[in-house]
Amino acid sequence: MKIVNSSFVILTPVIVWPKNIPDPNNAGLKGAFEREAKLIEMAGRTAYKSEDKITESSYDSFIRKIIKNGHEAVIEFGSMMVKFITDRGVSHEIVRHRLCSFLQESTRYCNYANEKFNHEITVIEPAGYEQWGDTEKAQWWESIVFSEAKYNILIGEGLTPQQARAVLPNSLKTEICVRTNFREWRHIFKLRAISKAAHPDMRALMIPLYNQCKDLLPCVFDMGEVE
Repeated sequence: MKIVNSSFVILTPVIVWPKNIPDPNNAGLKGAFEREAKLIEMAGRTAYKSEDKITESSYDSFIRKIIKNGHEAVIEFGSMMVKFITDRGVSHEIVRHRLCSFLQESTRYCNYANEKFNHEITVIEPAGYEQWGDTEKAQWWESIVFSEAKYNILIGEGLTPQQARAVLPNSLKTEICVRTNFREWRHIFKLRAISKAAHPDMRALMIPLYNQCKDLLPCVFDMGEVE
């Protein structure tokens, strides 16, 4: 069994940056986000026929104004794709955002008992696990070990992965690609990062993504500090 932490990587907007050269202050990624912002401004100004007011940096004030005025449909012209590594429980909450496109690691087809996966499952360490007591840690660990053992037995007895997955835990690691427009990402961040009511494992995943997006394109994503 392998234990990993949740994580994410922003896949689009397309990043054009040499992999062997350090990217200072996310310069390549920041430029990609700014290009999305310029597309938003171009689309938005079509409504007012004010394209003549476009400058190299005018997107910032334009986007801030349309958001302030409640015209968030305009920012749907910007989009982002993110690949998350998280647990199955969190992924079940992510896919409730129905305006997104999703593709997820499939427990129907991935056989964790074979050589490709080193005959083991991978699980996500729960948020705040380091503060758990020894008894709670032991109970979680034992349940994971038990699930992995039973899964391998069922596969060994001839069941398919889609049948054997019935014994896999919510802590099972999954990878899920999520793509949607900037307006929906703002909605996701409000519910899953900024709101204290969100699940701790969800916030552990979404708060770093929110903070990175806020730094990359504050005119779209700056909705305040997260407590």
